[in-house]
Parts: sequence; structure tokens; C-alpha cells
Amino acid sequence: MTADPLDPYVHVRGASEHNLRNVDVDIPRHAMVAFTGVSGSGKSSLAFGTLYAEAQRRYFESVAPYARRLLQQVGAPHVQEVTGLPPAVALQQRRGAPTSRSSVGTITTLSNLLRMLYSRSGDYPRGADRLAAEAFSPNTVAGACPRCSGLGVVHDVTEELLVPDPSLSIRDGAIAAWPGAWQGANLRSIVTGLGIDIDKPWRRLRKSDRDWLLFTDEQPSVLIKPERDRVDYGYHGQFWSARKHVMHVLADSTSERMRERALRFVVDAPCPDCGGSGLRPEALAVTFEGRSIAELNDLPLTGVVEVLRPVAERPQDSDEVAVRLCADLVARIEVLLDLGLGYLGLGRSSTTLSPGEAQRLRIATQLRSGLFGVVYVLDEPSAGLHPADAEPLLDVLDRLKEAGNSLFVVEHDIDVVRRSDWVVDIGPGAGESGGRVLYSGPVAGLEDVAESATSAHLFGRAERVEHDVRRPQGWLRLEGVTRHNLRDLSVDVPLCVLTAVTGVSGSGKSTLVSQVLAEDAEAAASFDRVVVVDQRPIGRTPRSNLATYTGLFDAVRKVFAATDEAQERGYGAGRFSFNVAEGRCETCQGEGFVAVELLFLPGSYAPCPTCHGARYDDETLEITYRGRNVAEVLGLSVDQAADFLADVPAAARSLRTLRDVGLGYLRLGQPATELSGGEAQRIKLATELQRAHRGHTLYLLDEPTSGLHPADTDLLLRQLHRLVDAGNTIVLVEHDLDAIASADWVIDLGPGGGDAGGRVVATGTPADLARARDSRTAPYLARRLAGGAAR
Repeated sequence: MTADPLDPYVHVRGASEHNLRNVDVDIPRHAMVAFTGVSGSGKSSLAFGTLYAEAQRRYFESVAPYARRLLQQVGAPHVQEVTGLPPAVALQQRRGAPTSRSSVGTITTLSNLLRMLYSRSGDYPRGADRLAAEAFSPNTVAGACPRCSGLGVVHDVTEELLVPDPSLSIRDGAIAAWPGAWQGANLRSIVTGLGIDIDKPWRRLRKSDRDWLLFTDEQPSVLIKPERDRVDYGYHGQFWSARKHVMHVLADSTSERMRERALRFVVDAPCPDCGGSGLRPEALAVTFEGRSIAELNDLPLTGVVEVLRPVAERPQDSDEVAVRLCADLVARIEVLLDLGLGYLGLGRSSTTLSPGEAQRLRIATQLRSGLFGVVYVLDEPSAGLHPADAEPLLDVLDRLKEAGNSLFVVEHDIDVVRRSDWVVDIGPGAGESGGRVLYSGPVAGLEDVAESATSAHLFGRAERVEHDVRRPQGWLRLEGVTRHNLRDLSVDVPLCVLTAVTGVSGSGKSTLVSQVLAEDAEAAASFDRVVVVDQRPIGRTPRSNLATYTGLFDAVRKVFAATDEAQERGYGAGRFSFNVAEGRCETCQGEGFVAVELLFLPGSYAPCPTCHGARYDDETLEITYRGRNVAEVLGLSVDQAADFLADVPAAARSLRTLRDVGLGYLRLGQPATELSGGEAQRIKLATELQRAHRGHTLYLLDEPTSGLHPADTDLLLRQLHRLVDAGNTIVLVEHDLDAIASADWVIDLGPGGGDAGGRVVATGTPADLARARDSRTAPYLARRLAGGAAR
């Protein structure tokens, strides 16, 4: 049923999606509603899996029957009834792989206006024809650079990669990119037949010969004479240069192993024809205010506004088209500046954006769309945001609400919850221990709900993470660092303590920790090991999952192989791997899913019609351990499996560490494609924690608390402090004030983002930083240390 204008609520009855327990709840429209609860409690199942999914189902029912048949792969949510639900728009932190042709400009649609501006009001070279707007896009035939097809980069080889050791001769394998075995012998025979000495060290060959062997496109055929004791008559062999061989493998080989080997010899470089812009020379020759469109795309958004604002403020009779387009561009970009994204450039590839940055770009685009009366369902919009960046985000969300829309926000940040009109708290725990509505009402009323973890943190009843004061046991000096927006930066990183690196979005934190420190620490004698724990996926297909990544599945397979029935049938541990042909379902090749290609729509995964997601063939599923087959064990949550496999030491150790970092709600067989970046990072951390390591290890983490409920943050922080107490060093990029306050040392970067950042603003203990005058982190941290409102 559609929304009744006289009834201001959305009514949900009997919601049972995932772990929701027949939930009934009434949610107000035209309000900002926060859905809260610990990770895995069911809040996303209600907001996205039920409300948004039901809105989508109703939309799909309105399209043509043929298209509807294709779209029914999505499925209807498990709910008895939803009434009063307006149309919905989801703004999620998408975690798939974005296309390299997508950019900040295309996500926000600002590129469309910019191309129109250059087409209609650009300064053209004398005698040049006016270009259509599409000629300024690298994603069209009219605009794409012919050499790089609009990508702006070319894949090529270098002599240094093809010949890593120039002291070797060709016979001894100087050209590492050439194939081995008989193919390599064949090429060496051809080279000999061409009169080039294959026994001379590579560096002593003539440069013309070296260049020809590596880079020529010629493929001469050479008669290879038979060896003395052979009776055949020889053969004609065809020459392949090292580059031609590598490119042939990448273009035509179906062997993943060969392709991976070939990629070792390839580098990505800016296209020499278009300078990395992806555009044809004709488009690059057109300027506006003295800059080509490529130069404007390279500027940060703050710089673009500086170029366009003077034009936008001119009288319209000077150039009405330019004035109007510039005014529209400036107005749209200012929303992005309000969201703390002024350091981004229009040409920045979406592949380099964090999920939070991409979501804020979409929020800004929606603000200008003029939609009225819709529900925006948002997925942790504050995740990965510095408190200073979160405030303008909340202002933008208020503007969306004031425009006549409803905001349903899945959120963990206590400040965002505090600003909401209404809160729906799900819990009390995760997985089987969650799925109930503990409270639905105005925020103040949540204080009386004793079993709510959200309530305890919102109203100051939660215990703070405490640890003994630790002093640095030495320092790692970084000096004169210049990379991205870090310019000649020098800083001392303390050893044997937990250090938080802070600063606004784009200030250079991840560059310093995940790149510079990771590389410099590898060469430092201070550490026995360096472990980078990032938020990259643990796998890109449903075949990768929590159990396989942590290694606990090896123990599970051995348990099944040791059962009497498995031994009678001769089944080894390999039989219970869905990556091995002998036991897996052949329809889906053990993935549990099959790829569904939809006409005019992105492809998706659907449960396998043969095994229905079990991954295995019927014979394998007949083997049980304590009444469960291997697919049913993979369906257990970590908490459930901890009891079921308590007496299997190898599995129990993995499961204990997964619970220690707050992942007890995940299923053992949870596909990697369903995991958030934060969940993937904690799985990596748990995998590291379960190993018994000795010696001094440096752990580098990038926003490990991102997307965590404060209760889960406390759980994670206790594990991190255990690592430090064991004699290790931890450096983490962090925005969460609880995590920063519990650190031993803080390095604050900034003061702003992009070109306005990249400097060390302050260093010291959290108390020291809270007093720093130029730090944008300081006032929020000071409030947190004083027990104030900010988390």
C-alpha cells in the first residue's frame, strides 16, 4: 500500500528477513530515523533488507512484464505487510569494484555541465570547428584518445622489468619475460640463427640488438637446423619479441597463471599522446579561462570554484551561457565543499575513492535532484569521517529532510544518533542474539532501555577502555617524506605503543601509514615483521569466504574426512573442499551461486538451481559430523560454531579470535562479496591474532573502527591493546574519538585536506593533542576526554 498522507508512519508487520524475529514496528515519515544496534544485530536487515527491498519490489511491479521477469531475481523481502511506504532511494557504501572510466565528475554529473561549458563557451584555436559536448568526454568515440581508448593510461613493458639481471646471458635467462621449457629454447635457437650471441652478457650486447629483441613488432621466421645427432630436417621457428610475447599472453591466454606471470613485466604509465587525460588533441586545444578541460579536471574542487566563480558573478549579458553554466557548477560544487570533499578533483577515478567518499558524492547529487516525498535509506553516512566533516554532512541531511523527504539512516556514530528525530534500536546482541526491536521512539526515551548497548554509550553508562600508561621504547624516524599531498614531512613514530594518526579527510593519513610507513618500516631493523591490515576484500567472488581465509576450514574438512562413513567410502579431506571437482556441485562449480546476466542491467548472482547454495554434490552431503553435513557447518555463525567445534583445537582457536574482534555473528561460509571493508579488515586481524608470533611486529591499520558500534569498538580496542602489551607496535589511521582517546600517542595531520593538508600539526599524548591550537581534532578530543557529548 502507498503512503496515506493522513497517517505519518510507515507500518512494518512480521518482518523476518535474515535474523529479524517477526518484527512489528512503526516508523515516522518526514523525519530523520536512526537504525542502531551492534554489528550484526539486524538493523540493515530492517532498513535495507526489508524497507528498501519492499520499495524496490513495488517499483519492479510497475515495469513491463518482460523486464519484470528478469528483475525477479532480486526477490521479495520476508515480511507480512508494509504500509505507508513512499518510494525509496538507497545511498549505500557500495563495495564492489567501480569502473576505471567512472570519476568524481561522472558520479556527480558535474562533468556533463563542464563539457557543455567547453563546447559552448570555450576558446577555440583559430580556424578550428566547434566541438560537440561529447567530444570533451574520454568515454565517447568522439572524444577518446585513439592510443589509450580514453583510459588515460597505457600498459607497457620496460627493459628493467623484462631483463632484471643484465649480467646474465640470453642462454642463462636474461630475458625473464620469455617463456620457459621448449618455447624458450626455440626462441634462443631463433636468436642464434639471427646472428646474435646468446652467451654474451646482456649488458654487452649492442643497444640496437637489445631494443630489437625486447620491443620489435617484427616476427621473422628462421630455419632452425637439426642437432648433429638428429635425423630430422629442422624447422622454421617464428620470433616473438619480449613485449610482443607479454602482450599476446595478456590478450589471448586463458591461463590465469600465465597472465599473472605476464603482468609482472607490465607497468601502467600516463598515455604519451593525451598526457593521461584520455582526450583527443582537438578537445585539449580548447580552453576556458586559460585552462583546458583536462587542467580543470586535475584541480581540487576548491580550485575549480576559484576559476569559475568570477565568471558566475559576471553580468549575464556578457556571455549568458557561460554565466549560467558556471553559476550552476559553483552551486553544485559548494555542496561538495560543505561535505568536506573540496580536496577531490573532478577527474579523480572512482576506483581510488573510499566507500564513504563515494556515498557523500551521491548524497550531494541527490540534494540537487529536487526529489520530494521519498525515503532516503543511508548506510552509515558518517563512517570514515572526521568529526569536523560529520557536522556539515548532518546539515546536508537536514536539508534533504526539509525538502519534504524521509531519512532512514543505519548508523553507529553516537553524535549522529543524538541529532536524529527518532531511533529504532535493534538487538540486544548480534546474529541469533539480535533481531528484536528493543526501542522505537524519540532519542531521549532510549535512556530507560537497560539491555541496549546503544543506550549505554549514548547516555554515558558504558565503561571506557582503560590500560596502563605506556612509554615509547624507541622511535622510528621518517624524514623528508614527499608523496601525494605529503610534502617534505618529517615525524618520529614511537615504538612499543599504540599510535593514532588523525586529521580531516584527505589530510594524508592513509598515505603516511599504509604507504610510506609500510615501505620504510620494511627496511627498518626495529621490527621482525610488518603487517598491513587494510580494508581490501578478502576475495572478489562468492568462492572466497571467512572459513577459507582464516584457515579454519582446513580443520573442518579433516574432521569430516575422519568420520567412519567418509573413511569407508575413501573420502579424503579434499572431498569436502568446494574448490575440488570430486565433491563439489558441478552446476555452480562449488560456488553456491551462478552468474545471472541481465539485459541492459548489471549482472548478479543467484542461488545455484541444483545445490540451492549448498556448494556440494549429494554424495558429499550424505557425510555428517554430529548430525550436520559440511554445508550446514558452513551455515553456522561463528558463535554457533564455537560451541559445535569446541573440541577441535585448530578450529576453536580461529573461532575464538573471530569472536574477540566482534565477528561472532558472521557465518563461516559468508561469501567475501557480502562483507564490508571493516569486516574484511577484522577477519584479517583475527587471522593474524590466531598465529603465535614471537618478536617485535609492527601492525598498520587503516580505520579499523569504521562501521563499528561503540560496543564493538571497545571489544576491538581491547584486542589491540593486548597486542601492544605483548611487545608489539600498532599505528592506526583513526577518526573515532574513543579509539584516539585510548591511544598512547597521537600524530595529527592537516590542518585541512588535499593541498591544505599533508603537514604534521601536532604530536603527543591524547591530552597533549587536546590542547593543540591549530588542530581540528583537538576540540572534539578535548570534549571526549572531559566526558562531553562527542564520541
